[in-house]
Amino acid sequence: MSIAHPHNHSHGLAGAALRTAFLVTIFILAVELIGGIVSHSLALLADAGHVLTDVVALGLAWFAAVQAQRPPNERKTFGYHRIGILAALANAATLVLVVAGIAFEAVRRLAHPEPVTPWIMFVAAGVGIAANLAIASGLRHGSENLNVRAALLHVLGDVGASAAVVAGGVVIALTGWYPADPLLSLVITGIVAWSAWGVLRETLDILMEAAPRTVNMVTLANDITRSPGVSEVHDLHVWAIAGGVYALSAHVQVADRPLSSCDILVADLKHMLADRYHIAHTTLQLECDDCGNNGLYCAMPAEPHFHTHE
Repeated sequence: MSIAHPHNHSHGLAGAALRTAFLVTIFILAVELIGGIVSHSLALLADAGHVLTDVVALGLAWFAAVQAQRPPNERKTFGYHRIGILAALANAATLVLVVAGIAFEAVRRLAHPEPVTPWIMFVAAGVGIAANLAIASGLRHGSENLNVRAALLHVLGDVGASAAVVAGGVVIALTGWYPADPLLSLVITGIVAWSAWGVLRETLDILMEAAPRTVNMVTLANDITRSPGVSEVHDLHVWAIAGGVYALSAHVQVADRPLSSCDILVADLKHMLADRYHIAHTTLQLECDDCGNNGLYCAMPAEPHFHTHE
């Protein structure tokens, strides 16, 4: 007996691109970390903290692409996507500590500026810019994949942060004004904090099985009820198994009809949900009569109503 329904996702090319991006980003992290320590540049160390967020993000995206090819089993019926979510939660907690440490040191250095070596800042940040542009070029070809698209945005954000480090180095080289370094580190720390908040919010939404922010539930319900033969949808639930991996279950009320036409209707609905909302895991229960709102989940949510469309 088949316990789960494995889905064949074409993530091979996406996985290869993400693996390359992950390994190159680790190299960038090492260069900026060493450069920050040698040059005494807090801005470069803050940028290294920003790169660390991308190392984890790319690693999780690569992990998701690999695990998507791994079939579920009788115990892990949805596969192993949630391992990445737990890692993301740990990542967000770590980033909070990184932000706090850099911010504390930045305030201290504003009171007592320390000399930095601008040319090392140029070299380390320049390596980061060049490597990230190369990564972006590789990821651009797989940008139709949601994981790859998110990773591409992270990488482009790195380019901007590294360019800011170069600008800070120019200011120090031309003016000798060392407070520019801790001030710039505070700006980059703010970017890291914003990234950490985004990771934490998305992770908690997934663990709470909230509807994805990219899915408008009212519009989705109306799209279902607009299908020929569908009069109502209820007990509608949409959640994320992992980032970009969505699932849906619903009771769909239809007129009494032959089983063969029911199969066609279900296939059409699944195709629509996958095409418009990127929901690949869909469970639809067809009913001739309303379940009468028996039970907690059939009665929820009370607002908005999903029963009919305008």
